[in-house]
Amino acid sequence: MTDAANAGKALTTIVDGSSFARIPIRTRVVLPGDDLDTFLREYAVGAVEAGDILFVTEKIVAITQGRSYLVEDITPRRLALFLSKYVTRTPYGIGLGMPETMEMALRECGTPRILFAAAVSAVTKAFGRKGDFYRIAGDKARAIDGPTKGTIPPYNKAVVLGPERPREVASHVKSMLPVSAEVAVVDINDLGGNILGSTLDKAGERRLLAILSDNPLGQGHESTPLGVVRKV
Repeated sequence: MTDAANAGKALTTIVDGSSFARIPIRTRVVLPGDDLDTFLREYAVGAVEAGDILFVTEKIVAITQGRSYLVEDITPRRLALFLSKYVTRTPYGIGLGMPETMEMALRECGTPRILFAAAVSAVTKAFGRKGDFYRIAGDKARAIDGPTKGTIPPYNKAVVLGPERPREVASHVKSMLPVSAEVAVVDINDLGGNILGSTLDKAGERRLLAILSDNPLGQGHESTPLGVVRKV
C-alpha cells in the first residue's frame, strides 16, 4: 500500500464534515486466469485495518471472472456499428462508442433494452437532458470498458464487461478480512461512478461515492486497482 496519492489526486477529502484518506494499493497487472482471492490476499488483506472500507475496481473482478475479450475476437453486428456512431466518446472512457463495446452491450443487456434506451436517449437529448441511455440500459451497459490510450496492456486491445454478482463478491471478500471492515466493488472514472455491490447500507454507499467522487485511483497507468478508505 502506498502512503501517497496518485498524480493529480489528493490523499484526503472531507465529506459531511469528516476527513477521509483514500489510500491507493499498487499491484501488478491482473491477468485472465488470475484468482481474485489469491490476488487480494497478496495485496489487500494485510493492508486493511478495522473500520476501513476496502474498495475494489470492477475491472479486476470481471477479469478474474473471465469477462475480458480481445477486440479482434468480437464481430459486431450491423446494429452495433450503427448505434455506436451516436455515442459520445470522452477522454475518460470509450464506453459504447465503438462497435465492439456496443456489440457486447447488445449481448449483455439484450437488443430490445438497448434499442429502447437508444430511442429514449435520442428524444431526451434533443431537449438537453443527458444520461437516459445508461439509466435505462442499466449497470451492465455502464460497466463495459473499451480500450483507450491510457489503458494498461493487454487491455488496450480488449473489452471488459462488468462483473457478475458484485454484491456477493463484496460479501465474500469481507469474510476473508481478518478485521471488521466493509468492502465495495466500484466503477469509478473521472466523470463519476457507481457502487456495483457492497457490504454497506444505502447511506454508506452514498457517502462512499462522495468520498471517491474525484476518482482517487486515477484513470491511466497508475496500477492501483484497489484502495482503502480510512477516517482520519
